Amino acid sequence: MTVEPDTDALRAIAEVEQQFGRLFHRVRANWKRYATQLHPDLQPLGYKVVSTLVSRGPAHAGALAEELHTDKSVLSRQVRMLEELGLIESRVDERDARARLLAATPVAIERVNAIRRENQAELRERLGTWEPQEIEKFAELLGRLSDSAAGD
Repeated sequence: MTVEPDTDALRAIAEVEQQFGRLFHRVRANWKRYATQLHPDLQPLGYKVVSTLVSRGPAHAGALAEELHTDKSVLSRQVRMLEELGLIESRVDERDARARLLAATPVAIERVNAIRRENQAELRERLGTWEPQEIEKFAELLGRLSDSAAGD
């Protein structure tokens, strides 16, 4: 049996939705800026591909498409462009010579890490007045929300 939230909870949920909308607009603008910093011709998805490879290490294209919630054909076009720009490379999977792994190049790793340092400095500035416990709680709550949406 599902319990309907009360009016205060409904208002609070509507406010969360509105704030997420504002946050997503900012995130999309940041991805566009990060992509341009990585390479002037790069689209935001290209930045997400490279930054994901920097974070997680080499990956198969199919796993990457799934992780980024994007179509394999869209990812394939991005991969070709990223290879041409020298930001990723395709290599033989040592565990299965028939498969290919995508990996960020050293130049891409250096640039993405510089962008992340800049982003983290901005976050430190924005969260600088928060108590450490508030930041920890915020991260915990975001994690809970992300985990609950993992099936999407």
